[in-house]
Amino acid sequence: MQPINTLHDFFVRSGATVGLYHLGRRVEPCEMSTLAAFEAGDLAWPAPWQGQARLGFVFRLGDIRDPMIWLLALPLDEQGLLVPAPRDAFLQRLLETLGRSVGSIGHKDGEAVDNLMKDNPLAFTPSLPFQALLHARASQDLGMVASQHLEPVEAYLSGQQKIDWQALGLQGLADFVVRMGDDDQSLLAARLPALPDEVLTSLCYCLEHVAIGAILARTLRDRGEVAARDGDIEVFSACLRAVAGADSDVVGAWYDELLADADACGPDMLAAMAGRGWHHLEDAERLPRFLVRLADCEHADFMNVARDLALVPRLRLPVLMTLREAPPESPIGRRLAALNR
Repeated sequence: MQPINTLHDFFVRSGATVGLYHLGRRVEPCEMSTLAAFEAGDLAWPAPWQGQARLGFVFRLGDIRDPMIWLLALPLDEQGLLVPAPRDAFLQRLLETLGRSVGSIGHKDGEAVDNLMKDNPLAFTPSLPFQALLHARASQDLGMVASQHLEPVEAYLSGQQKIDWQALGLQGLADFVVRMGDDDQSLLAARLPALPDEVLTSLCYCLEHVAIGAILARTLRDRGEVAARDGDIEVFSACLRAVAGADSDVVGAWYDELLADADACGPDMLAAMAGRGWHHLEDAERLPRFLVRLADCEHADFMNVARDLALVPRLRLPVLMTLREAPPESPIGRRLAALNR
């Protein structure tokens, strides 16, 4: 019998039905083949966050009816590859718990497997929006109905019923965003300018995890620009994060305008671009401009943000080259010099 050396091995050998999700930069599906290549050391993690590969496993084992959830943060080395020792320790505990019953897991085994998360050093608790998005995506992927919170959100956003916006739940907004089609996006774009700030920001926390069309993205940009003129950094940043799932021809143009304005480049704006819009920074001119603004922002954590971006495989070489080629008198050069003192 082949040994179980990886998480991928465990799920294959156990016969589990499993859905795998990224939980680092965004909540989105992840192929099991990506996990296999990553654990084999053949692939740097494609969506690193704070030096970790953050994963959500939603799975059914044996005759256990209700899905179980594992939330694991696997440490990465400086090249974005897996640091195997913590994963190996977790697997050892898992196999010791199950003994030889990996292929025939019952309810008692399921409880033991679930309990491994309670004192697991790799376990983490995502923010509430991440939890809501994971639940919404997994429910849809498993063919389950949405939560009871979806209906009032649909009624509120359609304007069919007068509902106190304070009664809307984050889970309902997440369910709406994950399941919305083109008509829903058009409806939302029409409703967006009049939404209370509190509803808008919660909605944006969900929208930042999904792909959106150009019309909705432009409406979010307009609302964000109004917030910026009013000095409302929270709403502005939320809108900026929410457009990240749109095409680069829409988002990139906004990024370029913002990066051209030194007064606009505060730490919240830069964090929104790096955290949710990192893929729009994959541009020969935009990335260096972003890094210069990051270095020039006194309150931004320059090295941590730059290091985190450098762990993204497609950004690694451009980030390192930009840092290496920065003139000593430039904002980047001065930041690097200050670190070496």
